[in-house]
Amino acid sequence: MIEARAASPFPRPLVQIVDDDPGMRAALEDLLQSVGYDVASYGSAADLLLGEQVEGPSCLVLDVRLPGVNGLDLQEQLAREGRNLPVVLVTGHGDVPMSVRGMKAGAVDFIEKPFRDQDLLDAVALAIEEGRRRAPAIQRRIDAQRRFATLSPRERQVIDLVIQEKLNKQIAHDLAISEVTVKIHRAAAMRKLGARSIVELTRLGEALGT
Repeated sequence: MIEARAASPFPRPLVQIVDDDPGMRAALEDLLQSVGYDVASYGSAADLLLGEQVEGPSCLVLDVRLPGVNGLDLQEQLAREGRNLPVVLVTGHGDVPMSVRGMKAGAVDFIEKPFRDQDLLDAVALAIEEGRRRAPAIQRRIDAQRRFATLSPRERQVIDLVIQEKLNKQIAHDLAISEVTVKIHRAAAMRKLGARSIVELTRLGEALGT
């Protein structure tokens, strides 16, 4: 198993697997590595959520039935968090109605067990291409998260209101601080974020989903 890693200039695609069956995980790892993919596998949704966000083209091969948080709930949680990975659902025959829900939520494909190796590889190839398309937006969001994480709580409050196009006087009133204090926090936050204008700040906020 290979840990999720930061992107190199020309990263190999990473396929993340979430399946609670160790035998299935091992078989999928061998299959995907045999055709040149990097692989990271997890036994539960919680294990995946604890991992680092992937930078570079990637996709998720996700079993529908998992202990704790099931595959569909995990898919929806990742989308809410902005970790918008292309998903290939792996499902038993009785899970087909659930998989339809997953497709409506944006899954690239679903594969019924037992499946042919080529069917899975075809689905993963399609998902990786979608991952390549999404990768720049995901990278912008990760970069924005890192920049915003450098702000103090007060700086973040001020900047959130600046993004809402509020004037310094309005921000001072909303936060019950002086206008001079607003200007100090605003200048410090803009410097930390590397934003030289309101336009750049707004773009960072949009990448973050603010």
